Amino acid sequence: MDKQTEIELQAAAFRRLQKHLMEDRTDVQNIDMMNLAGFCRNCLSRWYQEAANEKGIEMGKDEARQIFYGMTMDEWKANYQTDASPEKQATFEVAFEENVGKKG
Repeated sequence: MDKQTEIELQAAAFRRLQKHLMEDRTDVQNIDMMNLAGFCRNCLSRWYQEAANEKGIEMGKDEARQIFYGMTMDEWKANYQTDASPEKQATFEVAFEENVGKKG
């Protein structure tokens, strides 16, 4: 397979993952994804931001999230985010540190 075709297939797979998470499975909470898989929608938007920055494209966290989510974080939270139990929050603290790094 040539490199351009590989890149196009990777991009298509990313777009399908994004659609799945943003349209098909809005019921799945970010905290559950992070606790089980070590990444969530916010991680994907951060990776998008990092890729843009590596290419010399200035992009902040909020802009990357809006591009990935197709809406602001406030809109996403109002429409889809539910409250997490204290147990899920405690598990998230560990998962976040293991997969992203210390907060703050």
